[in-house]
Amino acid sequence: MPNLSFLELYETIIKTPSISAFDEKIDQTNRPLIDILAGWFSELGFSITIQQVPGTRNKFNLLAKIGSGEGGLLLCGHSDTVPFDEGRWQSDPFKVKQADGKLFGLGSCDMKGFFAFILEALKTTPLYKLNKPLYILATADEETSMAGARFFAEQQMIKPSMAIIGEPTELVPIYKHKGHIAQSLNIQGKAGHSSDPDKGVNAIEIMYQAIGQLMDLQSRLKTQFHDEAFSVPHVTMNLGHIHGGDAENRICGHCKLNFDLRAVPELSDAQALAMIDEALAPVFAKYPNRLSLDLMYPTAPAFACRDEQNILALAEQLTGKKYQSANYATEAPFINLLGCDTIVLGPGSIEQAHQADEYMSLDYVNPTVNILQKMINKVCF
Repeated sequence: MPNLSFLELYETIIKTPSISAFDEKIDQTNRPLIDILAGWFSELGFSITIQQVPGTRNKFNLLAKIGSGEGGLLLCGHSDTVPFDEGRWQSDPFKVKQADGKLFGLGSCDMKGFFAFILEALKTTPLYKLNKPLYILATADEETSMAGARFFAEQQMIKPSMAIIGEPTELVPIYKHKGHIAQSLNIQGKAGHSSDPDKGVNAIEIMYQAIGQLMDLQSRLKTQFHDEAFSVPHVTMNLGHIHGGDAENRICGHCKLNFDLRAVPELSDAQALAMIDEALAPVFAKYPNRLSLDLMYPTAPAFACRDEQNILALAEQLTGKKYQSANYATEAPFINLLGCDTIVLGPGSIEQAHQADEYMSLDYVNPTVNILQKMINKVCF
């Protein structure tokens, strides 16, 4: 690793596929990339722990540690990428293309390329002088279930004082973001000829009542939970997809509604789910065994930095930028469970995330490396 340039590190990371997808046909293990990162950090003197993440398709977390003592700094990122649309990319997504001062490739921005920035920062850092531990965490499946970060938080293996998640924030410190809950409401009616409604049970009519309850809840949430740190300062609920019935002259036998809720940090996932259950309870009671409500995928909690170690002031000092909130979800709420001050701070723009011809501007290299080195010096020396 010490003999590899920043670009060579980047190229190796990008050319090692690590796609996460709910679809088993395109989902990939991240083990090859984890092994590469383990080798590089091991060469720098880090001790390496690799753990298989339960409930995944052969996915792994990597924890690299150097130094000893209490507290310290955790630099964190996810090792996976989203799938890609081959027809929309103008170059090979697994081969870095350098053009116009940019590095194009899948994961160049979001976000496994961040590990090349960390490695570049460590090249000239006197790691043998550390007074507190420095940790590097590479997680699995952030782009789907966040299973890697969830599992790591459950393990409680480390207790750093501060943590930085290198998602693309244009090097602006992000100290809070909303959460995301997605649910599917299914209503089973009884189909029949529309000429005699009493011989059937119309699932759309039941859904109408359920939607009324959800709309009432939407209004309550909007007024009850408010956070001016966000551009949309209240909890949002969106009724996103509905389908029911098969013909205008048949009683609707089944209706399905998918909806989501984005909570501010004041509203926990458990509380939000309980409020949804309570709102729909009268409809469930009125139509026994006809309604079911299921999570579409695991919830992503809202996040707010603890700032018990004054990481926000430090981040502002090192970046020259005021901390902000974000509307997208990250692994931050799970890293927060380690008990550390956590922020999201990294090179690149979120506008590039999940896009064809994703890229990282080379203008971020020196500023990012500089910030990482100064953060390590402040926290670990």
